[in-house]
Amino acid sequence: MNEIPMFAVLFLFPVISSLPVALAWIYRPGEDWARKLPYLSVFGLFVSLLISLNILFNFEEGFYSYPWIEDFNINFVFVVDYLSKYMGALTAFIAFLIGVYGLEYMRDDYRLGWYWFFFNTFTASMLLVVYSDNLFTLLIGWEGLGIASWGLIGHWFRDDDDIAFVGTQGRKVGPLEMSWSPSTGGWRAISTIRFGDMPMFFAIAAIYALTGNLDIHSIPWEGMFEEIGYVGTVALLLLFLMGPFTKSAQLPFSEWLMTAMTGPTTVSALLHSATMVAAGTYLFMRLTWYIEPWELNIPGLETIYLLVLFLGLISALYGASVALGLRERKVLLAASTMSSLGLMFASSAASFWVGEAALIVAFWYLIVHAFAKASLFLVAGHLIHATHDRFCSGNLAFARKMKVAFAVTILATISLAGIPPFTAYWIKSGMDGVMEHLVADGMLLPFYLLVIVSLIYSAFLAKFLSLNFLKGEAPHHEHTEGGQLMKLAYTLMVSMQIVLLAIILLHYEEHASHFVEEGFLTTSLTVGILVTASYLIVLFKPAVPAFSRIGVFLTDRMYLPFLNDYILPQIGWVVIRVVDACNRGVDFFFHTAIPSAFEALSRAIRSIQKGYLRVYMKIVAGSIMLFLVIFSLMGW
Repeated sequence: MNEIPMFAVLFLFPVISSLPVALAWIYRPGEDWARKLPYLSVFGLFVSLLISLNILFNFEEGFYSYPWIEDFNINFVFVVDYLSKYMGALTAFIAFLIGVYGLEYMRDDYRLGWYWFFFNTFTASMLLVVYSDNLFTLLIGWEGLGIASWGLIGHWFRDDDDIAFVGTQGRKVGPLEMSWSPSTGGWRAISTIRFGDMPMFFAIAAIYALTGNLDIHSIPWEGMFEEIGYVGTVALLLLFLMGPFTKSAQLPFSEWLMTAMTGPTTVSALLHSATMVAAGTYLFMRLTWYIEPWELNIPGLETIYLLVLFLGLISALYGASVALGLRERKVLLAASTMSSLGLMFASSAASFWVGEAALIVAFWYLIVHAFAKASLFLVAGHLIHATHDRFCSGNLAFARKMKVAFAVTILATISLAGIPPFTAYWIKSGMDGVMEHLVADGMLLPFYLLVIVSLIYSAFLAKFLSLNFLKGEAPHHEHTEGGQLMKLAYTLMVSMQIVLLAIILLHYEEHASHFVEEGFLTTSLTVGILVTASYLIVLFKPAVPAFSRIGVFLTDRMYLPFLNDYILPQIGWVVIRVVDACNRGVDFFFHTAIPSAFEALSRAIRSIQKGYLRVYMKIVAGSIMLFLVIFSLMGW
């Protein structure tokens, strides 16, 4: 069996299958037959799913190479290892189910060709990132994610429907309007991501210049780090990690993730579960998997992993706190994703001290989070469709009309919160063990931060459930009919929590077998009880009027939007004015001062070029007299 053509079909078929939709929408937009073509796009996603499952179950672990630019040692190299085979199947499965959901959710949209082309390109780009071992081909997928995210987040570019906005239109805090349109959301996303992608690009170029190699598994990491020393190691990895930090919305690059909720819910679900934001954490895991920092004694590595550890935990705390105050369905879930990503970064970084086990914990948390968060986003989209309101609203009477969505939300929230004995509890127990291990290395703070984040995380999940189905306001508008494909998609999505729980409890997966042992430790049980208490308290009391001012502060995302939308633009304008002044100065020097000086000199020369002999005799005599005076003064 030749595996390379199969990889080519995996990456290209989703894009090719979406082209008929895109072309039909260019030449015959809105036709009835054109609205049926999205089934081709979903079929392309299904083919990728079948191939990814074939890779998972039938491919031998290893590296599959195909020559490309051999003179420069740049080839197509795809990896099938523990991380890629599961991540590939996860990405393809979630993308397919969201595609099925989108057939109904996006049925009446005004530019389906644009949507399906970028949706499938988004999925294909993520699959390329997942399976690429070569940093150059990985970078192609990485940039594909950025371009597709811009197209999808700003999909409703007309900015003509409040339902697609983030924030409250007309509300201002100081000079800043706390409302963002779809076109603004798309621009914020691509501009923030590009800010991190450029340093990452230069870091990859530096790795190639130093080693002549771009294949992650064969780059001589230890030798390269020793060659460039402490400062070089810190600088190189920091530049490289700017890409993952911005893609995964870690502080202070988190704002684009909140305003990305201007895109369709299907985009939000895919963005927050198995693509884009997961790409940053996944790449950090892949890099750590092959660097094996726990085996190296490189001072610069410890500095970087310490930075990632605390940046992840602080981002997790910030995201969880903000989510606790938000009431916009999708933005609340977006902030919670940022929190989860922070925990993934922190656990992965702890591998420097703990070893490979910390990476396994982070990766399994990524998987559990992906299915739960995709389920919650798809439910949120159905709720927005049913109530025509992007803010949380719904009571028990409404829950009876949305029984499937209600049941899915219960299962997704308790599975993700860390409540025993549900899925995430066992993963979080492993994470507790990882952070406890750091205590032996003299670091108490990571463990306490993890516990605080876990309590807040459980609280905002309970808030989402309560305000949408139990104790929220009665919706002003209800349209609960239909939605069969949407229900099917998020029901199948959340059912994976049961599958994962069975895999963990029955020890079907060797690397996950120690989670059960961790779950029965006193520390894990104590944290699990506290998390359950937090969930139940907020479930029955989702809003506390006495804390309304704090809620507004958190809803305004602790005023971090000022950094993105006011402070940085003001700094940018100052830089622009300085550059403009410099440009005007250079322009004046070369276009005014120098030509004027030459013109004056030219006039002076022309004034003495009159053609009369006596004029030249005077010049010669004057010059001789000047030289004689100079010579006499010098004593010659």
